[in-house]
Amino acid sequence: MEKQTIRDADDYVIRVLDSPLDVDASAWNQLLLIQSQPTPFMRHEFLNALHTSGCASADTGWTPKFFLLERHGELQAACVIYLKSHSEGEFVFDWGWARAYQQHGLAYHPKAVCAVPFIPVPGTRLLATSQPARQLLAEVLLNWCAQQHLSGLHHLFVSDEDLTACQQAGMLLRHTVQFHWTNTDPGYASFDAFLATLSQDKRKKIRQERRKVAEASVTFRVLQGRGISADDWDFFYRCYQRTYLEHGNPPYFNRDFFARMATDMPEHWLLFIALQQDRPIASSLVAINASCIRARGQKDLQNSSKVAYGRYWGALARVDCLHFEACYYQPLAWCIANGYQRFEGGAQGEHKLARALLPVTTRSAHWLAHPQFFAAIDDFLTRERADIGHYIDELKEHSPFRLR
Repeated sequence: MEKQTIRDADDYVIRVLDSPLDVDASAWNQLLLIQSQPTPFMRHEFLNALHTSGCASADTGWTPKFFLLERHGELQAACVIYLKSHSEGEFVFDWGWARAYQQHGLAYHPKAVCAVPFIPVPGTRLLATSQPARQLLAEVLLNWCAQQHLSGLHHLFVSDEDLTACQQAGMLLRHTVQFHWTNTDPGYASFDAFLATLSQDKRKKIRQERRKVAEASVTFRVLQGRGISADDWDFFYRCYQRTYLEHGNPPYFNRDFFARMATDMPEHWLLFIALQQDRPIASSLVAINASCIRARGQKDLQNSSKVAYGRYWGALARVDCLHFEACYYQPLAWCIANGYQRFEGGAQGEHKLARALLPVTTRSAHWLAHPQFFAAIDDFLTRERADIGHYIDELKEHSPFRLR
């Protein structure tokens, strides 16, 4: 259902829609594919699966609003924001801000978040045919949030172009840290060649961890795309669900969501299943961006474009070091064998540094409607960015790689 239609002075028609079902999937995906940093998580199929499965909907505190900027009937810019009644599933933590609002008798929720629910992967959020169109979209979002009397607007894990548009619109910059693995150019010849670049203690530790898994008679099946059967997806979900429940939380995604992934965008998924004496005991699921880039018209993917995203894991039996093997060493070996340039390990986790995932800065942009809180958070973020810079410098001093 169409929520709102606006026409601005430059003859842009701005539409605000309540559901991905009301958005032209082909037009959305075509716009995504011309961005500098497209990810499979911004595809229409992914966002639609989140909504129609009920994982990210009004019932779970994620009310979507799709903004479309059209000119002369052509889509020029688009994005989705979510009106949030909580701060779960974002991975850029603002609970302290919410507490401060509450202590002053103010409501922090609802707020608006421009992000992919539950996915802390950097990428383009403000899809646009040009930077001026992106800039206009950023300003439209701010104006709309102010008109709706929301406490603020938060763009999470944004691209360089998104950040420029947001900052020019007057938003505040926040830095966070993730850990990513990068292949060499032209690429490691093998996993052993990669290990050879590490310091002796890190190389020894990884070999010891892999040996423990092998000595427990654990082997792996690697499945990709439509080669992942419904039974494989069922097994993965049992593992994934158990891991969440063991930590006292329900999983973010339900089985219906993954069924839609298997049907609507199977080419973006890679599944590792651990077997002990031929009995499946654990699995890890990795997303890959291959068809996102290939669809842009490139005959052959360049290594710099090929990215894998470590996402979900779970186990039905306990084997020492199995998590490291399933979530890091198996995916890294696959990336090396298939010419993937980067493996993003997700949010947080200093333990990833010892496994050659190095710290990188990720960025978000924030606007708070309350002037005094805007100023206070601006001061906080200035100090936090300096702390993040020092933290990354300190991490770099503990590089796992050999001195050259």
